[in-house]
Amino acid sequence: MKVAFIGTGLMGEPMAFRLLKAGYNLFVFNRTKSKTERLKKHQAKIFDSAADAVKETPVIITMLTDFNAISETLFSEKISFKGKTLIQMSTISPNESLLLKNRIEENEGEYIEAPVLGSIPQVEEGRLVVMVGASKENYNKWKKLLKNFGDGVYHVGDIGSASAMKLALNQLIASLTSVFSMSLGYILASNVDVNQFMEILRKSALYAPTFDKKLNGMLKRDFDKANFPLKHLLKDVNLIQEEFAGKKINTEIIEKVRNILQKGMEMNMADKDYSALFNVIYPKQE
Repeated sequence: MKVAFIGTGLMGEPMAFRLLKAGYNLFVFNRTKSKTERLKKHQAKIFDSAADAVKETPVIITMLTDFNAISETLFSEKISFKGKTLIQMSTISPNESLLLKNRIEENEGEYIEAPVLGSIPQVEEGRLVVMVGASKENYNKWKKLLKNFGDGVYHVGDIGSASAMKLALNQLIASLTSVFSMSLGYILASNVDVNQFMEILRKSALYAPTFDKKLNGMLKRDFDKANFPLKHLLKDVNLIQEEFAGKKINTEIIEKVRNILQKGMEMNMADKDYSALFNVIYPKQE
């Protein structure tokens, strides 16, 4: 099957490789063409425009930074979506997803939202969790394709529902990492044994596996290997704050987390792993 893949950044490139390894005929476009070089060496067809990449394909997958990037890439040039299905896999808001649905359907195409939970290691191992917002018919039609990214492919509901699910989960990424950073910083500042702290934490109902995943990086203050950059988490937190407020949910907690991430940006940590927010919460002691 021919598949157009648009957006080959940190997540998009390894996702595209999963499809190549599964035998799909891949038609690729990325605005920064240098990010397609490795895929080209593995027989992916690289195009100079999104319009050219999608001409011969029944399905288009996008993995772009945000709603603006998706809109600019898909609608700034004349692309015919007639008879095609767009599978949008980035983190955007439910309202943004509905806007894309309307644009695609106006152009006689079909639209699916399928945001993912997980980062680069999970992509490479085929262990992403894929949340699908679509009609039951479209979910069943494209489930096999989406299973190349992970066995956990869930039909959440109609368009917008999977985007809402993704924002609820990403809120936990931001909040859990922040509160763990506070406790770890306090343990270090109090000269308490970190190993014992973690041993007790692991045996409690308070534990989350993400704590161990981020622990060594925080202790070494090494955030260079960014599976999910701080700037992208800030983008998501901005969406979360707006969406939650619209549902009359008190957003004071996430507003504080947003301020922490914004300070991280000001400390030139935009491209560091999001767990670099530890440096904001517990600055390096002189």
